[in-house]
Amino acid sequence: MVFLNLLENIRSKTDEILEAKNCEPVKFSVESAKPGFGDITCNVPFLLSKQLKKSPQEISRELSEMYNFDDMPQIKNVESHPSGYLNFSIDYTKFNDLVIGLSLQENYGTLEFGNNEKIVVEHTSVNPNKALHVGHIRNIILGDVVSKILKKANYDVKILNYVDDSGLQVADIIVGFTELGFSQESPNNEKFDHYCGDTVYVKTTEKYESDKELEGKRHEILKQIEDRTSEVSKIAQTITRKVLNEQLKTVWNLGVFYDCLNFESQIIHSKLWETIFEKLKSDNQIKYENEGDNSGCWVIPADGEDDKILVRSNGVATYIAKDIPYAAWKLGLVEDPFHYKIHSTQKNSQTLYETTLEGDNKLNFSGSKVITVIDNRQIRLQKIVSGLMAKFKEEGAYTHLGYESVTLSADTVKSLGLSVDGESAQMSGRKGLYVNADTVLETLTKRVYDESKSRNENLSESELQNIANIVAVGTIRYEMIKPDLDKIITFDLKNSLRLEGDTCSYIQYSYARASRILEKTDVKPNFNSAFKLLSSEYEKNLIKKIAMFDVHVNDSVNNLSPKVIAKYSYELAVTFSSFYEHVKVLASETTELLNARLCLVVSFQKTLKTSLGLLGIDAPERM
Repeated sequence: MVFLNLLENIRSKTDEILEAKNCEPVKFSVESAKPGFGDITCNVPFLLSKQLKKSPQEISRELSEMYNFDDMPQIKNVESHPSGYLNFSIDYTKFNDLVIGLSLQENYGTLEFGNNEKIVVEHTSVNPNKALHVGHIRNIILGDVVSKILKKANYDVKILNYVDDSGLQVADIIVGFTELGFSQESPNNEKFDHYCGDTVYVKTTEKYESDKELEGKRHEILKQIEDRTSEVSKIAQTITRKVLNEQLKTVWNLGVFYDCLNFESQIIHSKLWETIFEKLKSDNQIKYENEGDNSGCWVIPADGEDDKILVRSNGVATYIAKDIPYAAWKLGLVEDPFHYKIHSTQKNSQTLYETTLEGDNKLNFSGSKVITVIDNRQIRLQKIVSGLMAKFKEEGAYTHLGYESVTLSADTVKSLGLSVDGESAQMSGRKGLYVNADTVLETLTKRVYDESKSRNENLSESELQNIANIVAVGTIRYEMIKPDLDKIITFDLKNSLRLEGDTCSYIQYSYARASRILEKTDVKPNFNSAFKLLSSEYEKNLIKKIAMFDVHVNDSVNNLSPKVIAKYSYELAVTFSSFYEHVKVLASETTELLNARLCLVVSFQKTLKTSLGLLGIDAPERM
């Protein structure tokens, strides 16, 4: 750690000083400073003002005289600011060597506080009845990036994908195949998940409106799907597996991978529900109603809200009854009823397992903590599940990571050959109002390819295709990560590819610019030298920003906020662009200064590549 260590050491010294002054403990901040406030700033004088009955300015002056930095050579001094803040200045003649040296290490920015604790991250969980659309991508990318930042903090992360292969939406396409005569082979080599979603699912649900008898069939079909011995169940398993395998191709193309697939049909037949139901009853976590509207039902008592029905009076378990045993299994609260077999080898050569009720291969995919990525429409249900899990384990063991939906801008919808009313389009698989993730990725890739070809006439076809894929995937991922989770995303193809402003293309272009600097010189950077010559404002700003990588990793992990890393990557690129414009690296006055600046460029590149890597984004050498 670099900057995080400085902050923690200053915080520790400040605590010691307050203790020596017999001050009551206060919760103060030590953080990177705004321009004009040194390099690091502390607000503790403001928080002590009432307690000491002095002004923040007076307290700041007193405290500034009590610091000693003999064991912190990277800190030059501390000053009392007229506003009352304590401002600490970095000694860059020593700080430069430390930052540039550490930034070259493979584990730069890695934190150790996870202590290899096992955490389960579950994301995706798309019904296997259609292709993934752009609305699903936010869930998938969010879950993937959260997994990466947790691993960066030394957590042992297991990534799961829940496959609802026995729900009503699956029943709908099976109605199409068994009752409406749709072929089980897609026409004209159409991707099978596209065919099921765009044709079978949409046409079947449209037919329900004019044929109520057919709509009634879906419930019969659903019962047959849950009967593993029925012919309909076998058809459903074949169809859903084919759809799932096509969905996985899409996900892998986006650079997302899993450890295990968990099938709802197997959870139902595993008797997990019966086990957890008895546990809930014996621990008095649920109650049986003898009177009132819920007479004959088992309910989950809710403080200040209506009780949630768990089992209806007819003995049928509600939807939440599926989530509770699954959550308990993920937390290791019940004996694992599953065995595991290899589903496939993924695009990154990682083995993907799946649950099975047969065989003898036992693995462990539970964790001491669980993070479930589901959109905000599931907030109430997830709150109930979290509350129940807290009764068996500590508070916070089960976390729902929610987010808002994704829409498409009107221009994007039109560019894809669809019509739209208004400024954006909301996704609806049932109505066929969605754009497949494959389509968005293909369109982006083509646009990037054409742009790269016009800029780089000497590049080979394979190089152009590689750049196009890297930038297109990076663009989709970045657009899904950079907004706040509680904000609706309106995805726009054109704006997302801009080379200026807060876009992935801009960030990747800064990396490519750095590559061009290194390509244009025969000088090989020598890191066995001192870097005190890097003394300009722009050089120091870049070094400080590189040093702050661990601070942002720490914040992103503690707040489960991928946006923090996206914002840092952008700020790092902006800082480098300012350096690029004002510091003429290749025209440096001396060979020593040239070497120092080349080393700083390499340090920037490595840090940006690592930061983008946490977002699942590659950094191309050319664009």
